[in-house]
Amino acid sequence: MSRWQELELKYFMRTVERLPVTLIRGRGARVWDENGREYLDFVGGWAVDSLGHCHPVVAEAVTEQVQTLIQASNQFYTIPQIRLAELLVQNSCLDKVFFCNSGAEANEGAVKLARRYGKHYLNGACEVITMTNSFHGRTLAMVAATGQAKFQQPYLPLPAGFVNVEYNNVEAIKAATNSQTCAVMLEPVQGEGGVNLPSDNYLTAVRRWCDQKGILLILDEIQTGMGRMGTLFAYEQYGIEPDVMTLAKGLASGMPIGAIMAKDRASVFTPGEHGSTYGGNPVACAAGYATLKFIVENDIAGNAKRVGQYLASRLENLKQKFQFITDVRGHGLLLAMEFSSDIAHSVVMDCLDRGLLVNQLKPNALRFMPPLIIGNEEVDEALGILDKALSTIN
Repeated sequence: MSRWQELELKYFMRTVERLPVTLIRGRGARVWDENGREYLDFVGGWAVDSLGHCHPVVAEAVTEQVQTLIQASNQFYTIPQIRLAELLVQNSCLDKVFFCNSGAEANEGAVKLARRYGKHYLNGACEVITMTNSFHGRTLAMVAATGQAKFQQPYLPLPAGFVNVEYNNVEAIKAATNSQTCAVMLEPVQGEGGVNLPSDNYLTAVRRWCDQKGILLILDEIQTGMGRMGTLFAYEQYGIEPDVMTLAKGLASGMPIGAIMAKDRASVFTPGEHGSTYGGNPVACAAGYATLKFIVENDIAGNAKRVGQYLASRLENLKQKFQFITDVRGHGLLLAMEFSSDIAHSVVMDCLDRGLLVNQLKPNALRFMPPLIIGNEEVDEALGILDKALSTIN
């Protein structure tokens, strides 16, 4: 254990089981530890480092903004905030934006927005239907929204106002809808829940039901947005438009930011009803603007689609080679590999020893969410390491 790891053990709350590596530097799809050892990063800050580590356009934007204006109260206009809002609206189906600091805060704000909508248009309806195996954040309300008992049990009783129903089952949503329902909130593809894909007609059917009942459809695109699925936003692949969408993770390629986007008709906040001290921070928004502009102008979503298809094919080849691999699934550069037994941790540690960072999604599954700028060469390198790690499994 290094000195830094000993200090972490002394001073930090025990909220995470860290891998025994202290990272000090990153560039592109690679990071280096305190001993100078290099790793290929297929975790990407949990799908945050969309342009990789320390991309020049982001680093330059942040450096310039830090030297110009770091923070200002939202009582005043700031240019980076407005520029990013304009670019998001221009490249999506939504009309208005609110900036915050994280995905959990964005989802909290989206639920508040839905409740205000219910107050205005649905006779005070305030309940939100969410899905089992979903993940919407770590605040108390978002733990209630998250349909996973392992996150909920330690914090009972949870705030009221959420009904968890089976994912990919529109009939379950219909059965749960009542006069108190103001919105349905779901991830187009469930990331933390297992990289679970919907059937082809699921989102279309959910959209139709929300329209029929006059309730809002909120899409949590915190993990799927910003090009990771092979389109700028995942909703584009399913032929629907949300009323409200939340973003975070890859929006600023490493700087902390979140966003709520809404159609004009759903944008019902009035002054004083919502806010955030750091929301729309000039530095974070400058990073977000640089990131989104680069993604759009350089077809980074297209690269994620092409390289993601190649990565999926290479993972399928491993599935044919190793019988204990039971499934490979996902879209773009959000992919999972599932095993017949709980070997994921052993594989992660073996990959770590060989210079590859991958994520243990479940005891029996890995997740791959590398930077969106990777090429086939990095895929070949990573899969060569993974092949060797899997070959050690008895």
